Amino acid sequence: MFSFVKLSALLVLVPFVCSAPTSVEERATIDTSSHCGLFDSVTAGTYSLLLDQWGASGASSGTDCANLVSLSGTTLAWKTTWTWTGGNGVKSFTNINVNSGINKQLSAISSIPATWTWSQSTSSVVADVAYDLFTSNSAGGSAVNEIMIWLANFNAGPISSQFNAAGQAVPIVSNLSLAGHTWNLYQGSNGANNVFSFLPTSGTITSFSGDINLFLKYLTANRGVSTAQFLTTAQGGTEATSGSATLTTSAFSLVIN
Repeated sequence: MFSFVKLSALLVLVPFVCSAPTSVEERATIDTSSHCGLFDSVTAGTYSLLLDQWGASGASSGTDCANLVSLSGTTLAWKTTWTWTGGNGVKSFTNINVNSGINKQLSAISSIPATWTWSQSTSSVVADVAYDLFTSNSAGGSAVNEIMIWLANFNAGPISSQFNAAGQAVPIVSNLSLAGHTWNLYQGSNGANNVFSFLPTSGTITSFSGDINLFLKYLTANRGVSTAQFLTTAQGGTEATSGSATLTTSAFSLVIN
């Protein structure tokens, strides 16, 4: 016989079983379908996946598709596959755009912790993998400075105002130690704004973890960038010019504090 005492004990336990705690890092439900539109955008948490195929008209043929894989807390996994033929200019910059914390004055930013672990199917392409930041004289205003932090240079090259006899870009500063790596700094203009490009001296960095605010602090302390400017854009992605490749990101996180 099922006693009243046993039944009472079970009823006491039921609320505890049903209310088991869930992890704060539980994976969010996101759109993981493939997107190939010229300027498709997919939002996930504090990020957006952007297919910025702004130079596609310069190619004789090509496609660029991307998809989100997972989101856990502030860490995103994503993938892009592209192929471009013809033309010497950049065709696309498929990237993760940060939607939270932007339009802060540089003087008000305490840190920008960032992690990025990725792999690429081939290096026989013309492309880069880089963080891309923009600053302006006003919140949401037109860009004055572009700051690129390259993690990989696949047969491409930074914008530069100085070149050697062999036609190679010459850095304005060499062997800078920032965020646990050593960099060469290049400077030039893209026709619309001033461009600073930090390139690693050791080659490709496939697993980065550091405070990218250190790069902004270096520029404000040493290269004339005003701390009164605003950080209007913060992104990480791949600029693709020619060839075919798949970039797979297993972990991407960028938080503006």
